[in-house]
Amino acid sequence: QVQLIESGGGLVQAGGSLRLSCAASGRTLSVYGMGWFRQAPGKEREFVAAVNWSGGTTAYADSVKGRFTISRDNAKNTGYLQMNSLKPADPGVYYCAAKPVSSSNYYTRVYEYTYWGQGTQVTVSA
Repeated sequence: QVQLIESGGGLVQAGGSLRLSCAASGRTLSVYGMGWFRQAPGKEREFVAAVNWSGGTTAYADSVKGRFTISRDNAKNTGYLQMNSLKPADPGVYYCAAKPVSSSNYYTRVYEYTYWGQGTQVTVSA
């Protein structure tokens, strides 16, 4: 089992940047695919970005392509989401997730992930 703890959320002006971190404990992160999701009040949790176990393959929601970058450092057991050019449509609770994998795939659906962090709030002011 793996425990995930997100950090790095906060309040930022539109156009600004934040870097979210997802620290894993319990097991080495290198055997897990990772993803970031977000949930705004009254809305379903939605996919933001995903990365395969090695960090070599990534995927993004269309709404964040070109602005967000997902990465991971398996030596540090930590995943990251660099968010640039934040927009008023980006706020919400951001969650990292992990899925045990035996392939180099990435995963983009909520139900595919086994482990979740508690979330970190991102607020964007106009």
